[in-house]
Amino acid sequence: MSEVKREQVINILKSITHPGKGRDIVTLGMVQGLVIKDNEVGFALNIDPAEAEMMEQIRQKCDAKLLDLTAASKITSVLTAQRDPAKEIPAMQAPEKGSGPLKNTSKIPGVKHVIAVASGKGGVGKSTTAVNLALALQAIGLKAGIFDVDIYGPSIPTLLGVDEKPHQSEDKKIIPIISHGLVSMSLGYLMKQDTATIWRGPMVMGAVKQMTNDTKWDVAGELDVLVLDLPPGTGDVQLTLAQTIDMDGAIVVSTPQDIALIDARKGLDMFQKTDTEVFGIVENMSYFLCPSCGERSDIFGHGGAREIAAKLEIDFLGEIPLHMDIRETSDSGTPIVVHNPDSPHTAIYLDIARKIQAKL
Repeated sequence: MSEVKREQVINILKSITHPGKGRDIVTLGMVQGLVIKDNEVGFALNIDPAEAEMMEQIRQKCDAKLLDLTAASKITSVLTAQRDPAKEIPAMQAPEKGSGPLKNTSKIPGVKHVIAVASGKGGVGKSTTAVNLALALQAIGLKAGIFDVDIYGPSIPTLLGVDEKPHQSEDKKIIPIISHGLVSMSLGYLMKQDTATIWRGPMVMGAVKQMTNDTKWDVAGELDVLVLDLPPGTGDVQLTLAQTIDMDGAIVVSTPQDIALIDARKGLDMFQKTDTEVFGIVENMSYFLCPSCGERSDIFGHGGAREIAAKLEIDFLGEIPLHMDIRETSDSGTPIVVHNPDSPHTAIYLDIARKIQAKL
């Protein structure tokens, strides 16, 4: 099998001319972040937002030409919009609270309500909480979905036990994967397993926006609620989503440790500054339950998240234990809510889901 060469890809892209400017898209500097690995090609087209419809046709033309004229097995291209430096919000910095003009949100087609699940830092069990919450919302009668927006560390494919890839409909919409009755989408479905995502900010945001808008979320009927599994921290992805998607509210996940609670407060502060309602905080790994004797141990401390919630006057939604059953069912792709719907752990997720339903 012949190898795809960078020079070959660039020359093919140079043959594609911008209709309004009369010059090729490479010379115009529109092609960014070109990556070639294992004969898979990825790149972004930096465009003027006013030309989005026209440039989508150009993007499709690029893909078709590269597939036709090279040995590429897959082309992943996205559109990313130019930003006005005068209006740009510095990376890693949220706007001051009440800065309304910076927030221009819109509904996701096929979705009634959107809930973000976030954490100030990684390793607190945010994705496990998000997927069990989505399944719990489904269990109490809502048509639910989950969108894995953690570009650099997508966990949803593993948590849902999915190894298939989405396909496109005739109208070029991405058909999401349905697992355990849950509609789901993740970049992990599109990437090779164990392959690092080495993308700069514009490509990341282009991919997130494209998956948001191009996924047919109502493939099985309009969703009552879509759960967003955000990346940890308070970076560009979280800030852009908070300012562009009409989110009903956010949930922050933390462990009882002081260091996790410090970062959780940063996440809470970001949502408050972007005028996103915070539904509450969940304390995950709140205590350890011995699987043999049932004895409880507060190995990470206890009650810190509840204290933070009280101090900031937001709801404390519940505490989830550190237990072998939750870990094992997550690793096996059958989360505890579907694996053992009558377990005491599932009851906690269901209780949190009912609190969220009441807020919606």
